[in-house]
Amino acid sequence: MPMPVSRNRLFTRFGTAILMGVLALAVPVGTADAGANNYDGFARCLSEKKAVMYGAFWCENCKKQKDLFGGSFAYIPYQECAVLGSPRQQTEQCKYMQIRKYPTWVFGDNERREGLQSLQILSEKTGCKLP
Repeated sequence: MPMPVSRNRLFTRFGTAILMGVLALAVPVGTADAGANNYDGFARCLSEKKAVMYGAFWCENCKKQKDLFGGSFAYIPYQECAVLGSPRQQTEQCKYMQIRKYPTWVFGDNERREGLQSLQILSEKTGCKLP
């Protein structure tokens, strides 16, 4: 014989089911998160080729550059140049590397590319294949 379900528990289950349905409908199909890791291999290859991105947390183009990779940016060697608490000052590493614009990519052959770079440009420069 089934156990009776309390009214509060019934409402909790019903409310949870409705909430899950609403959330499922609210998430657009095909968002960047759905394929956020599709550049993992590409990002790892850039790392193997000694490509480093220099940037600053306040830099809008740096954010855009990171967003191109989605979650795969975690595999990109990144050097923060802004000093916490004094964001317009540069870290010693960035001064040493003479970073003047953000973002700046420095490649294994010491060539630099300043500004937002397309993934295609990064691919051509490094020989890393895009997915």
